[in-house]
Amino acid sequence: MIKALLLEDEPTIAHQISSFLKAKNISCEIVYDGEIFLKYSNSNSYDIYLLDINVPKINGLDICKIVRESNKETPILMLTALGEIEDKTIAFQLGADDYLVKPFLLEELVLRIDALIRRKQVPQFNATVLKIGDLSIDIDNKQVCRSKQEIKLTPKEFKLLTILANANGRVLSKQQIAESLWDYHIESNENTIEVYINFLRNKIDKLYTDKLIHTKVGFGYYLKQE
Repeated sequence: MIKALLLEDEPTIAHQISSFLKAKNISCEIVYDGEIFLKYSNSNSYDIYLLDINVPKINGLDICKIVRESNKETPILMLTALGEIEDKTIAFQLGADDYLVKPFLLEELVLRIDALIRRKQVPQFNATVLKIGDLSIDIDNKQVCRSKQEIKLTPKEFKLLTILANANGRVLSKQQIAESLWDYHIESNENTIEVYINFLRNKIDKLYTDKLIHTKVGFGYYLKQE
């Protein structure tokens, strides 16, 4: 059974989510503030974290940052009423894997949880090291270097970069990228692809004359030495 830890300070919402997840064979423990969340997460093992942002003591964004400093593997799904692209950008930069804006359908929440767990469990790539020009991507060690200089990426940025690299220079649409990142198609997720592409460009291309990440206007993105 999947085991989730939910940070949600509204009791009614928290119990609605927990009851629905339990009916779908997903165990869900509830905590109402950030300090309690850290105590639970440090003393127990969970398959996924579900974080509201505006909660007492330590907010969900700070929790996301704290968790990612020591735990790169457990998926983090933000559940929040904050739906602006700036809010999503901050969450993804801090290491969130997905972002669901309230109000949402509980069926969609289950869909996203299943997808995130599936992405964690299934090996994604066959090659050990991918190389594009002076860029190398070490799949096993989750390490990216350009001109022998290591580049730090979040787990989701690493997945996106590897998806582009595995395409061997082919153009991938936003829909194709979103489906590969999340294992399902939700139209709103396509809007976040531009955010991630900008993250990667700032880290992969910004300091170099030879750009590797390219846009084919109206079609999508590709990774290639030109």
